[in-house]
Amino acid sequence: MYTYALEIFCSEEDDGYIAVVPELPGCFAYGESEELALQEIKTALDLWLSTARDTGRGIPRPCGREVLRDLLAEHSRREAIRTIIS
Repeated sequence: MYTYALEIFCSEEDDGYIAVVPELPGCFAYGESEELALQEIKTALDLWLSTARDTGRGIPRPCGREVLRDLLAEHSRREAIRTIIS
């Protein structure tokens, strides 16, 4: 399984956090907190990959970005963060 970069940012308009996997078009999620956005994007990623496999759609290889460990513990108050999820 590949490891993809994830971006989470604060959305004042939505009054919460948006999580996006930039390398997978349409793979994004919303959460009222960073932690919830992270949980939701994991589900969205699983669904995206499952749908891609089921429909024969190609799954792009990740471009490879730096892994940021302990994201939620260290960066829980930042407006924009990046991490890698599997």
